[in-house]
Amino acid sequence: MFRIIPAVDLKNGKVVRLRQGREREITFEAENPVEIAKNWVKRGARSLHVIDLDGAFKGKLKHENIIREILKLPVDIQVGGGIRDLKIAERLLNIGAKRVILGTLAALRVNDVRGFAEKWSNRVMIAIDSKAGKIAIRGWKEELKLKPVDLAKLYDDLEVSFLYTNVDVEGLGRGIDTKRIEEVVCKIERPVYVAGGISSVEDVKLIREIGAAGVVIGYALYSGKLKFEDLLKLET
Repeated sequence: MFRIIPAVDLKNGKVVRLRQGREREITFEAENPVEIAKNWVKRGARSLHVIDLDGAFKGKLKHENIIREILKLPVDIQVGGGIRDLKIAERLLNIGAKRVILGTLAALRVNDVRGFAEKWSNRVMIAIDSKAGKIAIRGWKEELKLKPVDLAKLYDDLEVSFLYTNVDVEGLGRGIDTKRIEEVVCKIERPVYVAGGISSVEDVKLIREIGAAGVVIGYALYSGKLKFEDLLKLET
């Protein structure tokens, strides 16, 4: 089923949205992350996307207590941001995360992550964070020469899912880059979820038509540009 997944990004104990993932460029900020997560569930969310932004920037999970509370909600929750240790990833899965999102680790420790994904079938999501057509790691602050599809192909034979984020349009609310999305989704066998730049119902429809498994949306929902209930009608 195609999924509409609200993003709950954590920074300094709050829910925030950042412009293109830049640590100091906050475009939205709100208290009570657990209540915000509960509200999305009350409004009909079947899945939530929870990212520890401080963890992504610092390389170590910083909001585990908040994440633990959110994991008590009766929906599928995928967790990422600063998971640079597979023991921590395993702990999150054991306490209720439906999926753990691995980005930096997936790019730098392929064999280890492959082994982990084999052990935790369908519980690992590989983050394909793309910046100017190259993979971005460590909180999107460092770029590799690796292309998005090349990273995906390292894991596409396993029971994993992928999250493709186009950093170039992330948090801007100006729309998606359809061509780049097609380049990834159409060349990967496993489910691909899409994030970055989504700002209209038409964007979501296009992503669904391309063949993605769902979308992760943050800025457009928190800014009021998109109404969540309207998007839920696109779940099939």
